[in-house]
Amino acid sequence: MFNKGILVVVSGFSGAGKGTVIKKLLSMYNNYALSISATTRRPRDGEQDGVHYFFKSISEFKQMISEDSFIEYAKYVDNYYGTPKAYVEEQLNAGKDVILEIEIQGALHVKEQFPDALLLFITPPSAGALVSRLKGRGTETTDQIQGRLHRAAEESEEMERYDYIVINDEIDACVSNIHQIIQIQHETSRHQSQFITRIQDELKREDF
Repeated sequence: MFNKGILVVVSGFSGAGKGTVIKKLLSMYNNYALSISATTRRPRDGEQDGVHYFFKSISEFKQMISEDSFIEYAKYVDNYYGTPKAYVEEQLNAGKDVILEIEIQGALHVKEQFPDALLLFITPPSAGALVSRLKGRGTETTDQIQGRLHRAAEESEEMERYDYIVINDEIDACVSNIHQIIQIQHETSRHQSQFITRIQDELKREDF
């Protein structure tokens, strides 16, 4: 029986491996769709409209804001970024589970608009492992790493507001765990309302 998809919001510390986990999840299973953001920044080489981003002019983006067309949006370094409601709802109605990678405040805002959204927080197994991963990337200075760790300490205060905490110790196990969590979520009563209504109606019939 057809079921509407689930909106899955993924957050986690910088260095937790969120992007790698999501990329592998999408490559291993065909029932997921990655949310596509709208942005006012110019396309980079190789980027396609509607594939990597929905590229908008500032006036188009502000018009979408006025029409309440975003689940959430923010401005970073003179450019706007936002999650269009229409695309997400289209994918959900098609039965796809939509993955949205976003920071904590945005995730909690999404939960307000979509109470049935599933919130997952990805974390390394320890603070030491997080430090090792940040240093191992070799892309940041010591001060930048300290800044990310300070931010992680702040973010850890909000972890209890997530539905599941997923430890990313071994990538394949983490991806499998996330997939199982999402599939189990489909069996909860609030995601089985159509089935419940159908079987209730069937049981009320008098022609058995």
